[in-house]
Amino acid sequence: MASSFDKFQKRRLISSYFSVVLSIFLVLFLLGILGFFIINSKKLADDFKEKIAMTVFFKNDANNSVLKSFKGELKTAPFAKSFVFVSKETAAKEHTDIIGENFMAFLGENPLQNSFDINLKADYVVKDSIAKIESRLRKNRMVSDIVYDKQLVELVNDNIKKVSFWILIISGFLTVIAVLLINSSLRLSIYSNRFIIKTMQMVGATKAFIRKPFVMRSIKLGMIGAGFAVLALIGLLAYIQVNFPDLGILDDKLLVGLVLLVVFGIGILITWISTYFATQRFLNLRTDDLY
Repeated sequence: MASSFDKFQKRRLISSYFSVVLSIFLVLFLLGILGFFIINSKKLADDFKEKIAMTVFFKNDANNSVLKSFKGELKTAPFAKSFVFVSKETAAKEHTDIIGENFMAFLGENPLQNSFDINLKADYVVKDSIAKIESRLRKNRMVSDIVYDKQLVELVNDNIKKVSFWILIISGFLTVIAVLLINSSLRLSIYSNRFIIKTMQMVGATKAFIRKPFVMRSIKLGMIGAGFAVLALIGLLAYIQVNFPDLGILDDKLLVGLVLLVVFGIGILITWISTYFATQRFLNLRTDDLY
């Protein structure tokens, strides 16, 4: 009879440990995904911004020395991430390929102009900065016109601000949920041992002595759950890197390592704090309140 009861208690204990580890794993795995999304969201936004091109057209009387001088200026310009010179002949060929017929045969000349397609660095793809850059480039007398999608620039920046705001809200919400879920699982685990806690207290054991094994056990469970979460995140990152290499999700290994370290640290910290206060609660209860 006693053996059956011991087996039942052991199974219940294992089930309790499993539920705690599972809840820690799931919550930290979701938090880790959110963390990677946050650190890569700026990169994705910057990549999108840097694909918005500013085209600088030159007058027909701009000679090679003028174009070479402007090219040298772009090489040293802090705002230029990359640039491509498009000659009027190359532009004409591209237009011919697009429309499917040689428009120069109809017009009798090439009306297009030499130009530079400039991709700005992400920090400069804002309304005020682009306006300053445009003003600076227009000081060149050989510049005929400067074209870029102003509405797209404003739309991108507005949407990035909105998305960043909601990411912040969701991050805070999920963090609170994570703490509450892990805390609830650990409180239930401590609750099942409330009589043992009170018995030890009644025979003279100090609060610190009683609390220590529960805290150490919870920290071990937190480390196990966090360890599984870290391994799952590494597997997910490896899968994304293999199947979607253009995202470059593993380019910044320092940030990736930092997120994984934070996830592991959160698993230990939350379990320690939750167990400490849960144990303290039962230590402060009167015997009658245990029922």
